[in-house]
Amino acid sequence: MAIPIINNWQKYYPVAHEGLGSSYERIVLNRLLFSLKQRYGFQKILESPSFGFTGISGINLVALAQAGCEVFLEDSHEERLDLIRRSWQELGLPLESRLNETFEHLDYPDASFDFAFNFSAIWFVKDLKIYLAELTRVVASTILICVPNRDGIGFKGQLQGYSPTLYPQLQPSFIDPQSIITLMRRQNWKLQEWDYVDCPPWPDIGMTKEDFTAKLLGKTPCPESSQDVSPVQALSIMPYYKGEDADFPQRMLRFYAFEKYAPRILKRYWAHHKYLLFTRD
Repeated sequence: MAIPIINNWQKYYPVAHEGLGSSYERIVLNRLLFSLKQRYGFQKILESPSFGFTGISGINLVALAQAGCEVFLEDSHEERLDLIRRSWQELGLPLESRLNETFEHLDYPDASFDFAFNFSAIWFVKDLKIYLAELTRVVASTILICVPNRDGIGFKGQLQGYSPTLYPQLQPSFIDPQSIITLMRRQNWKLQEWDYVDCPPWPDIGMTKEDFTAKLLGKTPCPESSQDVSPVQALSIMPYYKGEDADFPQRMLRFYAFEKYAPRILKRYWAHHKYLLFTRD
């Protein structure tokens, strides 16, 4: 299940090894973000919160930064934020970043950004109503919120280990799409569209294939498993962002046909994420 990433997210940094699932997810998310950029023409972007259930934190907007967008990012953990900054420095990209422990206040003037985004991260805010009021205040036109697909078979399996006592920082009720839509409407924002995203042929296992295999065999996945993977074996989008792996998107898009052609009723139970796109009403 993916929940342990709350406690072992550091393992993705010594050797950038995210596995096939997160690597595919990166590419389809980039496709979605670029399609929205083409439609809405945004340039100044806020990602807050930035930490979600994926591998390397804070790199969701690298491709847009490489395309010339100005990126601002917030994270709730000081050490993780430092590692995020190092990742961007390694790529030679500018990044405006801030520590925000609760996301109850976004310290920017009204309408500072054209576009705001978060991916599988909204359930880490302290108060959803207060957070969305702040988010809609600092964004001028467009907001994209991606949440785990609560109807998905994989998601239900991943939450089997959840309890408020074990994971007090996680609020599963905050990723209910209807709750988000209702709160956004109260701020005079309209749901422009919604759909499923990240729907590969494999289930939402929420971990690398190595850790998934260990779980099937009744073994405990090693918290430092990424350190046991050599840079040659590692699978990550980072070399592509560095200009060292030009074929990376094509390799990931070999699995895209299922996502492209599967009917929505099937995606409802198989897709890993759902997105909600809002514009000012």
